[in-house]
Amino acid sequence: MIDHTDLHDILFLDIETVSQKQNFEELDQTWQELWDEKTQHIRKDQTAKEFYKHAGIWAEFGKIICISVGFFQKRTDNKRCFRIKSFYGNDEKSILIEFKELVDKYFNERKHRLCAHNGKEFDFPYIARRMLIHQIPLCECLKISGKKPWEIPHLDTMEMWKFGDYKNFTSLKLLTHILNIPSPKDDIDGSQVNDTYYNDTNQLGMKRITTYCQKDTLTVAQLVLKLSYMPLLNETTEVMIL
Repeated sequence: MIDHTDLHDILFLDIETVSQKQNFEELDQTWQELWDEKTQHIRKDQTAKEFYKHAGIWAEFGKIICISVGFFQKRTDNKRCFRIKSFYGNDEKSILIEFKELVDKYFNERKHRLCAHNGKEFDFPYIARRMLIHQIPLCECLKISGKKPWEIPHLDTMEMWKFGDYKNFTSLKLLTHILNIPSPKDDIDGSQVNDTYYNDTNQLGMKRITTYCQKDTLTVAQLVLKLSYMPLLNETTEVMIL
């Protein structure tokens, strides 16, 4: 499923996002009007205020609070070791700078690939847009303008599963169940991240979100292994959280 790509050349990732403000009323009038205009065709019978709980999905109205990355470490003994590192907190710009520094240092060659579930529709463009908003130069792997599809260094596990069928969204949770992969959804899920971030204001809330993000990153790697007919990682002996 990953053709001739070496697993060691893939940076697996997942992001967690929330709305820029906790409540619609905190937005100034211009932002409220822009949100109303952006969502009027999709929110059905909900008002702009009621629909604002979904604002974190849009890079224009949300922000990144956690990026977790995972990679297979090259070892001389050929044993597998999957390392996970997270960048998280309230300062989105710092998160993005730290992420860029890692990518620029270790995953900056043409052979390298980014991999996420629904990454082409969400994670990769979201990161790129937020970097532009903060005026952070894009990583080479996010510069896709003018490139042909086969030149873009992005892997998407949802796309792998579709086999060319573009009718439906298939969640990571559904695929883990179908393919008998340990599910990462044992605490919170994506729909709870915004409330957890704003309501659990102590460090416990951020820790829960980061753990959730790390588990999704691991699950993306497990899914690639499964789709490539490779054995799953042993989370006890082959996975390390940095």
